[in-house]
Parts: sequence; structure tokens; C-alpha cells
Amino acid sequence: QVQFVESGGGSVQPGDSLTLSCATSGLTFRYNVMSWHRQAPGKKREMVARISNSGGITNYADSVKGRFTISRDNAKNTVYLQMNSLKPEDTAIYYCRAEDFSEYWGQGTQVTVSS
Repeated sequence: QVQFVESGGGSVQPGDSLTLSCATSGLTFRYNVMSWHRQAPGKKREMVARISNSGGITNYADSVKGRFTISRDNAKNTVYLQMNSLKPEDTAIYYCRAEDFSEYWGQGTQVTVSS
């Protein structure tokens, strides 16, 4: 059974940093492309960052380039999202996703950026 444990969300002020973690079990993590997505109230879910199974290739949404960094530890079956210089428009529920021949989603963690 595939399980994700997402953590690291919270309420912060503009300019602060947060690091999200998504620990997985039940899948062959090193074979999966991992990504983070977010969904703000009233908006569609959007991809924030993606990392290849080896970690050698990363992609980012234009809105987070230069501020967010995705990384993974295949030994720990965990993917991370380091978020710096947070803005109010980054407020959303953040989900991790795993993809090989199937796709799996985490339960989401809330990030709120407000002064």
C-alpha cells in the first residue's frame, strides 16, 4: 500500500522560509519522478516543481523559480521542497506526487503566507 506523509507546512510571514517533506512508503521510490503541486482556494491545482528519479533534472513553475528548490533523498524515500522568500500568493495546499506507470498523491499540507 502506497503511503505518503507530508509535513512542514504552516503559517508564516512574507519573506520567511519553509521546507516541506514528503516521506513515502510502498513504492519503489527511486523509479518515480516526484513533484510538488499546489492548489489555492478557487484555483486549479498547478505543478510547482518536479525532479527526475535520479535527481539530476529539475523543473519549476515560473512563479517559483529562484525561490523554491526541490530535492530528493532516495535512501530515505523522501522528497523535499525548500521554499524561500515566501509571498502571500504562495498560500495553498501543497501536495506531493509520485509517478512511474501510475500516479500517487499525498494528502496535502497547508502553507499560509500572511502578514
